Order: sequence, then C-alpha cells, then structure tokens
Amino acid sequence: MSILKLEPFGERLIAMRRHLHANPELSHEEFETTAAIRRWLTEAGIRIADYKLRTGVVAEVGGEWGGPVIAIRADIDALPVQEETGLPFASLNKGKMHACGHDFHTAAAIGAALLLKKKESELPGTVRFLFQPAEEKAKGAQQMIASGALQDVKAIFGLHNKPDLPVGTIGIKGGPIMAAADGFVIEVHGRGSHAAVPEAGLDPIVVSAHIVTALQSVVSRNVGALDSAVISVTRIQSGTAWNVIPDKAVLDGTLRTFDPRIRTRVRERFEQIVAGIAGAFETKAEVSWLDGPPAVRNDAGWAELASGTAENLGLRVITPAPSPAGEDFAFYLKETPGLFVFLGTGGPHEWHHPAFDVDERALEHGASFFAALAVDALKQF
Repeated sequence: MSILKLEPFGERLIAMRRHLHANPELSHEEFETTAAIRRWLTEAGIRIADYKLRTGVVAEVGGEWGGPVIAIRADIDALPVQEETGLPFASLNKGKMHACGHDFHTAAAIGAALLLKKKESELPGTVRFLFQPAEEKAKGAQQMIASGALQDVKAIFGLHNKPDLPVGTIGIKGGPIMAAADGFVIEVHGRGSHAAVPEAGLDPIVVSAHIVTALQSVVSRNVGALDSAVISVTRIQSGTAWNVIPDKAVLDGTLRTFDPRIRTRVRERFEQIVAGIAGAFETKAEVSWLDGPPAVRNDAGWAELASGTAENLGLRVITPAPSPAGEDFAFYLKETPGLFVFLGTGGPHEWHHPAFDVDERALEHGASFFAALAVDALKQF
C-alpha cells in the first residue's frame, strides 16, 4: 500500500497548527484544544474512541478486517510562557504559549490520520492516535495508560520537533534518546539568630552553600567517564532580612540520567552527601524527590525499520545525540516496545524559549513519516 501525497492536506494542517498555536492551553486545561481535535477528526470521518478522558482524544483508523493495533502519540499541552515571536498567529492567551511545539506534533499526527483514512480499507490492522494531555507535567501518558488507551497496542511511535536539525532531517536511534527527569527539594533546618551573633544559631545558608558545592562532585566522582548525569540546583530560598540568620533554607533542582543504574546510584550519593553535610554543621536536612519519567529508551528493531521508512520518504536519517530533556513518552515504552524520534524543524530557538517557532514545511515530513511508519509497522505483524 502506498501513502498518498500530502498536497490535499498541507494548507489545512498549517491552518490547524496556527489555530492551536494561537489558542494554547496548559496541562490538564486543554478543553478547547480537545474540542478542536475532535471536530477536525470527526469532519474527516475518523472515529473517536471513548476512553473517558477529561482532556485529550483517542481516535482510530483501520481495523475493518481485525489485525494488530499500533499507536501514534502526539502531545497537546502548552507552557506557562509569554510569547515573544511577533507572529500574526501568536498566542491570544496571556502567559501561555506553545513554546515546545506540541501544536506542531498535533497537526502532524492529524495529517497522518487524514492520509491513512484515504487508504483505510487497505490497512492490515488498526492505527490508534493518542492526542495526549499534560506532557509538560509528565502526567498525561500515565493517564492515557490508566484509561486503557494502550490496551492491545503492539508498538507505539512518537516524535519531537528538533529546532537544531534542518527540515528534511530525522534523528533515529535505538537505546536512550531522552533522559530520566527527576526533581528534588532539600529543606535545611538550622536555628535562627542575629546576624551579628552567628555562634548563637545554626546557619542554614552556609550549610546550603556547602551542599550545592559538594553535590557537583557526585557526577565527577561517582559517574563513569562513559556515562552521564546532570545535577542542577536551580533555586535557593532563605531569609527575610539582611541582619537575621534564618532557621530554614529550601533548595530545588533537577537530576537527569539515561541509565537506571546511574539514576539509582546518583540518588543514593545525593542523599548521603546532603545528610552528611547537614550533620557536620549540626543541622538537619530532608530530601524529597519529585519522580519524573524514566529515560526514553527506543527499541532497536523499530529504530531500524523506521530508518528504512524515513529513507524511502527521502528524509536524511542521522543518529542524534540523546537529549537531557525529559519526556513522558517513556511511560508508554515501559508497557510496550516503540520508538521516539527527532524531526528537524529548523527553528530559531530551543524548546521553551519565548521566541520558539518551527518551520512549517516540516509538517509534511511529520505527517508522511507517521503514516508510512504505521503501515510498515502493521506489516511486521
């Protein structure tokens, strides 16, 4: 079965992407986005599956003759960012922006659904589209799984725009491609005093400074040269006045790893160092972990198949460097094999930048790749 050219849908997809871009909604608030996706799919005769989701859409193409089920996922939520692109279709919602390109992902997946709908009677199985909410909160994938949307799925595929790759390029690799993303909160409990009499107190700010410095040694001394990890302390909050030593300090930050063993080892050393330094200064410290998604680890077999699919479409296939950003697509891959790829969009800025944008010519590549990969994957079963 051949995939139709995108020409009949190209302008429609751009219009959809621009509508979504102008009307961004944050995680768990994607009500209008959900309604728009449902409307566009229904108008195309694509059936909507009922999985009792508060936001998000599950749709299906094919399955008339039974057969396997594969899934394609696109995330739909935006970020709490004030847009600074100056685009004529810039965000109409103050302080909210599609600064990560989820509007692009959604339009590309809709394009794939439209392409497959034209050849629905020839599909040797079902292609299930998961338009997933709350990726930015790392909660949406788990909600989709809990709803039953992954039931019977033999493989799942997703993509992320990549502004540092030119249009026409796609990054595909087996193994880890995005990092496990954990957050942490450290509370240091000291004893307040007058700043001129520090010996009467236990200064949590001094303790915090030592903790920040010492934590940098975890990566340099507990992670091998051929492995990787990142520890970043991104916020320290303490004190209320220039002449008062406070009794508490709070530190926030993030840990990024690609290997489950490294993730466990770094967290162990992290907690030991925090406790040890706090104890050395006669204070106490508590570490709370905000467990994020695990690393996105691609199936090597699906990576090989997808590389062939992409080459047949005329895309330039590269082996990308893994990204230390997190992605809740990882939760799907814990349930079923699959693949997550980087699609070149040649944008001017990285993800989450207030002037982030994508080259819309890449929509054709995203839609065609998703559709062709779905067909090639179904044939494997």
